[in-house]
Amino acid sequence: MTSEFYEDEKMTSQERDLSSKEAFGKLLPLLKEHKKPLFFCLLLLSGSTLLSLYWPILMKRAMDVDIKSGNIRGLILTVILIAVIQAVTLILRYIQTVRLEIIGQDIMLKLKKKLFGHILKSNVSFFDKNPIGRLMARIESDTESLRMMFTSTVVMLMGDLILIIGIFFVMLYYSWRLTLILTALIPVFAVLIYIFEKTTSPRFLAVRKRMAEITATLTELLHGMSIIQIFHRGEYVKNRLSEANKLKFKAESRAEMIVVAFFNSIHFLEYLMIALVLFFGVKWMRAGELTVGTFSMFVVLIWKSFEPIYTASGQLSHFQKAIAGGKRIFALLSSDNSLPDPAHPVVWNGLENGIRFENVWFSYNNNDDYALKDASFEIPVGSQVALAGVTGGGKSTIISLLLRLYDPQRGKITVDGIDIRDITKKDLRRRFSLVLQDIFLFPGDVAFNIALDSNNVSDGQIVTAADTVDADRFIRKLADGYKTEVSEKGANFSRGERQLLSFARALVNDPDLLILDEATSSVDPDTERTIQESMKKLMAGRTSLIIAHRLSTILEADQILVIRRGEIIERGTHTELILKNGYYSKLFHLQFKNGVMANVG
Repeated sequence: MTSEFYEDEKMTSQERDLSSKEAFGKLLPLLKEHKKPLFFCLLLLSGSTLLSLYWPILMKRAMDVDIKSGNIRGLILTVILIAVIQAVTLILRYIQTVRLEIIGQDIMLKLKKKLFGHILKSNVSFFDKNPIGRLMARIESDTESLRMMFTSTVVMLMGDLILIIGIFFVMLYYSWRLTLILTALIPVFAVLIYIFEKTTSPRFLAVRKRMAEITATLTELLHGMSIIQIFHRGEYVKNRLSEANKLKFKAESRAEMIVVAFFNSIHFLEYLMIALVLFFGVKWMRAGELTVGTFSMFVVLIWKSFEPIYTASGQLSHFQKAIAGGKRIFALLSSDNSLPDPAHPVVWNGLENGIRFENVWFSYNNNDDYALKDASFEIPVGSQVALAGVTGGGKSTIISLLLRLYDPQRGKITVDGIDIRDITKKDLRRRFSLVLQDIFLFPGDVAFNIALDSNNVSDGQIVTAADTVDADRFIRKLADGYKTEVSEKGANFSRGERQLLSFARALVNDPDLLILDEATSSVDPDTERTIQESMKKLMAGRTSLIIAHRLSTILEADQILVIRRGEIIERGTHTELILKNGYYSKLFHLQFKNGVMANVG
């Protein structure tokens, strides 16, 4: 789903509980270290706004003094002065814009780092509940809306306010009667803007929802384009996208009709104000109570006063979006999603005796729906322990608990007799290496994907690790060897090659425990044989925990734990379990029935 979808549709209770005032209050500390530059920008803003008011006054002087008296030299000087004022105004606005952009970018950079750091510390359950689209919206869309507020919206609103106040006092100074007549229309403006905001906000929200639906539909269809073409579903896809576009068109048409009506009303009021100036101005000019220059100045100032009115609605909308983004950001930052490290961690020097699960119970939803029930077993140092069973039995849950991605509700897990909750997560995890069935390769070259930019890994260690698992052979055949760039999702490598790279990645840090999660799933028999040979080299003399649906990969394990519906129902070596003629034996004979190996997962 798209970020727009999550911005508009999904609001957590924390985000609802945080008021706009509180969110704005949390934004203010971000500006503290920029107080002096911001004050300087405010001075530039005030100066450029007030200077922009001075040229209509000079225009009045040109008409009432220079032209009236026939002073050509004075007129030329006035015109030059107007040009100089305009140039200075543009320079001041340029400096102010650049300085504000620098401030905004600095604030957003620090906020993004803070957000990403907070997300990095969050436990896996946090990502189970927060889709990628929502997190992307927080880091990119919401922070960008705040940058826009700091660098544009607030400045423009303040500039508009200074401009309108300045115009009012200039008008009042030169003709208080004409100013009071024009002021009588202010309540009409206020009512129009209020109605506009109230009626357009829900309609533009509906438009954003429809846009999100179109983007989500496009994303879904593009990801499945091969299936669409294979099953000849092109017509269905076109109709589906066409329907989504029609709904968006209807929603946007309703909103735009109100926008057109609002701005037409504003234009009407603008011309009405000019008509009032014409009506009373001409009358008072004939009576000698108003000069031609003052009359012309009023017309120019009316035009200038409408500039902020035209932009106010959009700027207020940006402001509201930024405050909403701030609420989402600070709700996320204030949430405690990480598994805490111990206050006084135990120093663990590496696996010496073994790992033990003691009566471990775990539920992903913290209820009675347990994914693991009363699990107890040991992994002695140097042994190879395998977990067998069909999908959903609880095998991956054991790995997640061992890596402390989650904490069990009952029981405990120990390494060398130390509860893993008494060891820092960093110290625990750096001694384990994990090979997943879904292999993820990062942007970068082959060497980077093996070492993952670790400062503790040398080029020699990378080559040694790759050579040990038979990856060095195909890497050296690449055009740039270890410097070969990895394309998106590792598409320039076969699945078997990607698997060997993941083996090298697991081995390069010389882990105390090697965890293999479905390492040979979804590969052909020939590739599986190659991978199995590499696995043997990888596990040689090393404590290993193996998960496999294909039982052929765990025949030589020292102990096999058979898991079903969260419970360990059988344990023993392959031979012992076959002789028991129980659940494992049935799985084994099912896979090798008629001499054909099937993947029961």
